[in-house]
Amino acid sequence: MQPDQIDSFLDLVETRSFNRTAERQGLTQSTVSGRIFALENSLGARLFTRSRAGTELTTEGLKFAPHARALRHAWAAAKHSVTPTGESVINIRLGIQSDLAPNHLGDWMQGFRHHLPDCAFYIEPDFSAQMCRDLTSGASDFAVLYTPHASPDLNFTSLGETRYRLISSETDRRAGLRPESYIRANFAPAFDAHHRAALPELQETPIAAGQSATIAGLLTKLGGSAYLLDVIAEELIATGKFNAVTDAPVIHQPVHAATHLRNRTSKLHRQLLRVVQQTFAAR
Repeated sequence: MQPDQIDSFLDLVETRSFNRTAERQGLTQSTVSGRIFALENSLGARLFTRSRAGTELTTEGLKFAPHARALRHAWAAAKHSVTPTGESVINIRLGIQSDLAPNHLGDWMQGFRHHLPDCAFYIEPDFSAQMCRDLTSGASDFAVLYTPHASPDLNFTSLGETRYRLISSETDRRAGLRPESYIRANFAPAFDAHHRAALPELQETPIAAGQSATIAGLLTKLGGSAYLLDVIAEELIATGKFNAVTDAPVIHQPVHAATHLRNRTSKLHRQLLRVVQQTFAAR
């Protein structure tokens, strides 16, 4: 049994399509089929059935799926354990929502370094879906994200909320907003739902983006209106070139810490969570 066989099996569980799994993994369909065939031979059981309706798990496949996820996570942890870390005892891989990194990461790292001096850290700003996949596979140890993606392998803890405010170089009232100069922000599904309910007239715009730093750069260069993290909005308002749109709602975005279910009670992961909780609350 090889790790690549487990990877193809778990991807096929998700896609239910040999073609789609081959595309996602950058392989030929025959390679994927060969991996699944070899895995079935090593287990002595058929894991999938194919029909015109698609590819479905057999009863044996359903039973094997949770073990496959555990095997993938264990293999990632095993590789991680022998990765060189210099003088550090443990190497921790952290994911953080891209929009949170500029304003929170410094405080968190200060706390991590104080409480976990023997650890080395690799930090990767990303978006929620990818961070959840990385946690599930074992490619990441801990993440702070906006959107929990349901998985039997992940544990989520609510940290609170962050706030987004609408600012404009053209107006301080909602009636003055122009769709042609509006930059449509879409940071997460929860944010998008609030935005659609609050400003249904501003859904179709020429420019859209999913990161406050990117939107701030566009506003500075082009002018216009957009939602930004409140701290970045305040910085732009302080330049005198932008106004708060006072009758537009502040949009609150929930924030969560996430880790693999197997790590939720470990001392190291509890310490990571405490640091994030304390510094996030202090903000």
